Amino acid sequence: MKNRLKVLRAERDWTQADLADRLSVSRQTINAIEKGKFDPSLPLAFKAARLFNLRIEDIFQDDVDEPS
Repeated sequence: MKNRLKVLRAERDWTQADLADRLSVSRQTINAIEKGKFDPSLPLAFKAARLFNLRIEDIFQDDVDEPS
């Protein structure tokens, strides 16, 4: 799953640890999500959306190509 967490975090000058604290997860979880190695749970995606005041779809995008 593609996501904009790294960009959104950088815009706020937050470290991965800062974001992890705000979302109540480990820094390793943030790192894995940013690198696309781990997809967040739905509750975590909602929490991130609320934190950044965005829709989930504005942060996370399915990386499966749409059929033509």
